[in-house]
Amino acid sequence: MATTLFTRKPRELSYNPKRPVWKERPSPLYQTVKAVVLVLFSLSILTPILLVVSTSLADTEQLVQAGGFVLWPERPTLEAYATIFKGPMVLQSLGVSMLITGVGTILALFVTITMAYATSRSVLFGRPVVLAVLFTLLFAPGLIPSFLMIRQLGLLDSLWSLILPGIFGAFNFVVMRSFFMNIPGELIESARIDGANDWQILWRIVMPLSKAVIAVVGLFYAVGFWNSFFNALLYINDHSKWPIQLLLRNFVVQGSGAADQLGITTTPPPQSIQMAVVVVALVPILMVYPFLQKHFAKGVITGAVKG
Repeated sequence: MATTLFTRKPRELSYNPKRPVWKERPSPLYQTVKAVVLVLFSLSILTPILLVVSTSLADTEQLVQAGGFVLWPERPTLEAYATIFKGPMVLQSLGVSMLITGVGTILALFVTITMAYATSRSVLFGRPVVLAVLFTLLFAPGLIPSFLMIRQLGLLDSLWSLILPGIFGAFNFVVMRSFFMNIPGELIESARIDGANDWQILWRIVMPLSKAVIAVVGLFYAVGFWNSFFNALLYINDHSKWPIQLLLRNFVVQGSGAADQLGITTTPPPQSIQMAVVVVALVPILMVYPFLQKHFAKGVITGAVKG
């Protein structure tokens, strides 16, 4: 009996190579609760979008029966979209928003990238510059001083009044500067030994290694320029220079009165017209996300790997 006890083979442990050994398998109850929570969050996000699109596609009879908003159109129609595009105002506003977003994002990225790179290397700028930028995070200039500055510069009723105030964001600067500081200094020094100047180092070494953070910050700037309407409400009086968000704001606030003012015949109900303008304002910026998705994933992985 004694020999059999010592010659018995040890029990083999089951090991799943697809799962870390330190991670326990979640219980069925935990998985069920997690699935329910994710479904509820998804519904809370998708339901308002579905409500907006369905209301823009619903006909007059269904809107009257539903009390103004529908969750699913029984007889979809594009009458609301055809109505808003009869007048030139919507297309002009889309063009203005695209111009502001494109030019503003390019200028904002140029200013933020150059400033972040310059302050990430101590040989170019000192710490007081960074402190001055961070100071703007705590103290905003205020509405009246901003308006007086725009008027003093002669930018009232100009598209530059919608671009220049937003070409530099302190938060985006902090994010990009932190990313640049994590780039190994050996790469910078080796390029400098080979004769490259600061512009060449920034263009050929730093920016190719920073596509993820540039894409994220660029998207932040683009969404900010696209969704901005308050500056246009303050500085722009010419209706032909209104961005799409200001036009949408007038439709939502004034309803059919805004449509009559802009020369749009409101044959469909006002709710359908409003939701159609909302969809038109959402679609262009939503089309950008699929092209930047891989950069978002790369940015998350880059911040998680060390050494």
